[in-house]
Order: sequence, then C-alpha cells, then structure tokens
Amino acid sequence: MKAFAALYAALDQTTKTNAKVEALKQYLAAAAPEDAAWAITFLIGRRPKRLLESRKLAQWAMEEAGVPDWLFGECYHAVGDFAETMALLLPPAENSSALPLHVWIEERLLPLREADDETRRARLVEAWREMDEPQRFAWNKLLTGEFRVGVSQTLVVRAIAEASGIAPEVMAHRLMGDWLPSAEFWRQLVAHDTRDADISRPYPFCLAYPVEGEVEELGDPAEWQIEWKWDGIRSQLIRRQRQTFVWSRGEELMTDRFPELDALGALLPEGTVIDGEILPWKDGAPLVFAQMQRRIGRKVLGPKILGEVPVVLVGYDLLEWNGEDVRERPLEWRRARLEEMAPAGSALVISPVVRGATWDELRALREESRGRKVEGFMLKRYGSPYRVGRKKGDWWKWKINPYTVDCVLIYAQPGNGRRASLFTDYTFGVWDDGKLVPFAKAYSGLTDDEIREVDAFVRRNTVEKWGPVHAVKPELVFELAFEAIQKSSRHKSGIAVRFPRMARWRKDKRAEDADSLDTIRGLVAGHDQENL
Repeated sequence: MKAFAALYAALDQTTKTNAKVEALKQYLAAAAPEDAAWAITFLIGRRPKRLLESRKLAQWAMEEAGVPDWLFGECYHAVGDFAETMALLLPPAENSSALPLHVWIEERLLPLREADDETRRARLVEAWREMDEPQRFAWNKLLTGEFRVGVSQTLVVRAIAEASGIAPEVMAHRLMGDWLPSAEFWRQLVAHDTRDADISRPYPFCLAYPVEGEVEELGDPAEWQIEWKWDGIRSQLIRRQRQTFVWSRGEELMTDRFPELDALGALLPEGTVIDGEILPWKDGAPLVFAQMQRRIGRKVLGPKILGEVPVVLVGYDLLEWNGEDVRERPLEWRRARLEEMAPAGSALVISPVVRGATWDELRALREESRGRKVEGFMLKRYGSPYRVGRKKGDWWKWKINPYTVDCVLIYAQPGNGRRASLFTDYTFGVWDDGKLVPFAKAYSGLTDDEIREVDAFVRRNTVEKWGPVHAVKPELVFELAFEAIQKSSRHKSGIAVRFPRMARWRKDKRAEDADSLDTIRGLVAGHDQENL
C-alpha cells in the first residue's frame, strides 16, 4: 500500500506523459504480481463500484476527526474532492501500513460489501488509524469510487509494454474483456508467448480523428473508402467456439441486451470478429437514436419493445476470419471477406460505400446526412490496416456541422476535482415570452483563461444561491453546439439536446440578442421533417 500510495502521488503531481510512464514502470518493476494486477485494474478505470454511501463515509470521517457538519461542508466546498477532504480532516497519522495492496483490497475493502454498518465503521476507522496521510488519500479514493489520476488506458498500456518488452497492441488486446486481478493474470499479461486469446476477448478499437483543415488536403477521393458515419453504439460481435459475444467500445458485455445479435452470431462462421455499430433499424432504414435509448433504459426486453425498436449491426470491418487475426490485411481485403460472409436477410447490414468523383460532389452528399440519420462521413484509406486506438493518417471522420443556438448564462456551480474552486458547470437559458427558461447544461468548450473570466463574473454577479448553484445576472451570451435535438417532456423548455458544449463566447452579443424558444422549436420541426 505504501508503494501504491507513492505511485498515486507521483502520477497526481505531474502532467508530463513521460514522467507518468516512468513512475508506472518503476512501480510495476518492483511490485508483487498480485499488487501490480490490482494497481492496473484501478488505473484503467475498472475500480469496484462504490461500496459505501457518501453520507455514511462523511459521518464516520467527521466523528473520527471531531468536526461538525458545517465545517466538513465548508472544507469540501473549498477542496472539491470528497476523498481528499476526508484525508485532510482526519487526525494526524501515527502509523504507516506495510501491508501489500492486494491484502488491503481483498481482505479489507471488498468484504465491506457484505458487512453491516457497525462493522463497516469499525473497519474503516481501524484502517485510517493504520495508515499515513498518502495512504489514507489513496484508500479514500478507492472507497469513494473516484479513483481518477490523469492516466489513460493507452498510457498504462504503454508503460506495461515498455516494462515487459511486449508490443503495445498485444498488451491492449490482453487488457480487453473480462478478467480478475490476480498474480496469475499478471503473469499471463506479461508472458512473451503471445498466442493467447480467450474465446470472449474483443480487440482494441481503431478510432478516427476529425478532418483537419480542408478535406482536399487528403488527396484524390479515389484513394479512400467513404462510408456514412452512423450514430449508434460502437461494438464488436464475436463468434468463437459456438458462442456469441457482443462488446461495446467501453468494454461492456452486452449480448443479453441484443437478442437479435446473439441470433446473428449463430449464422456466422466460427472464428469471426466484426467491428460495427448497433443501430435501431426498421423497414430497411435506421431509426433516430432516441429509439435506442428506449431499449437501453429497460431491464426487461419484452416482445413489444423488441418489435417496435429492432436492432441490427451495421458492419464496418472484419478483424478475425476463420480464427485468424486479419487486422494487418489491407482494408479492401477485409471488406471483401465481410461482404462474402454476411447472411442474407440477417441482422448484419454492411455499411454501404459512398461514391463520389470529387470532394465537391461528396460535400453535397454530406449535406444529406441528417435526413439519413447519420453524422457525416468516415474516410478510410485503401490498403490501411486496422490499428489500435486513434492514429492519424488512415481513418478520418468528416462530420456535418452541429446545430448551434445562442444562449444566456443563467446558473453556475463549481466543478469537480481540480476545478472544484472554479465555477465551470453552467446552465443556459433562451427567451420565451420575455423570460429566460433553462435550455441546456454544458461544461466543456472554454479555454482556461475564459473559465477564469467567467468564474470572476459569477462571483461578482451572483443574485441568488441554492446550495452550490448560483443564479447570475443574465448578461453573458454563449453559442452552444449540439448533435441532435428532440421534444422532451422531462425538460422545462420541452426540448432535449445531445452532447451540448460551448462553441464560443459571444462577446459581440447582448443577452436580448440570444435565441428564443420559438426559434429552437423550428430546429426541432426541421429535425423531425428530416427524419420522417
């Protein structure tokens, strides 16, 4: 635990990638296999779900620290991090634990799930008293389920690959799918025999960069396989040893949610892995993504919803063929094999190739995207392999311009973590009968300097407060961008938008120049017309 806490501190105190990688390599080189397995589990985001209610954790920490509710609240407001607030308020440490990380997890943390509150409190207080301050901080992070330290899975893969001498692509593959942290898992992870692959394991996804500059800079359109950019759930369908597995890009096993795809798997040859997009699909065309959300939100899929919102897998690429990893084969070879194996009339729809002699011709077709319920084009270089992660050069996404609306900042509240002392989470309003009504929330899109400027405005111009939420004078106008818009009975404005973010601060506009709800209703009507 001492070494793990030191690693957490080292990662938290630097923003330099090479420094993070070096800290990880040093830790992994010295750690016991079972400790290394648990450490990477947390670092790539596979931490256990929160085991305890925040309210109870806070109460037990306050009792141990001897501080009242109001003081804990003020400290939390200033620090902005729940785990750190508890660590700072606890009495000065008198001990430092020498127990290994895996003992703390397997014998102290995980058993709390089944314990009663009295036992939980006693064990937590005992743990805090055994640890020094850095250990308490890391431990609290695990307790709260907020173990974030600015390390991506790609960076962890790089560190393990450099430490073990195994290719990053192999390491990324081994970390996919279901596995349990253990000494044996760690030994398999760093084993130099790379023929391993359990039957359910997916491959790392190949991702695209947005087109930068003018699309003409990519050269002749004939050098590119051009497809529509579908708006669904990116996934891989795996068929091995007469079993079917459907994985999301977020490494969630979803086979039981999509019985149509489970049935599709039975029609495919053994040793097949397809990369594609799960889409709600009916009568030969996609439905709007809101229909998919109807399915996602249900625990039980009855005949009614399955009939109303059937799904297909729009196939992009073939990653495994007859049990062979074919990711290094040329794109056109993989595409041809995928087309050959697609069962007629099945839930596998091959993503069609879009033809265009010039970029201007393709640009005109791209304007039809919303009517086709897509987001623009995917551009894939002929001859390219299927790479791991996001690499520039071979795959690009050429998206349509988002919807935009000019809105007024009406509410603000502090962010989390490093932004806890700044107002960074905003609610924006639009005009309706002479009043501003809440329309959307956003927290991304501004530069650090702009955030500090807005923060200063909020502090000077707060007119009312409800807990952490500050109502401000309606003076600042921002252009919000979003991908989709629809009617919603759950929102005060009657409208919901998808992926809202701040495109720019409209310092050239006054609050009264912002858009009205009637204007936005026009966008909804246009969106509905496009999607008929």
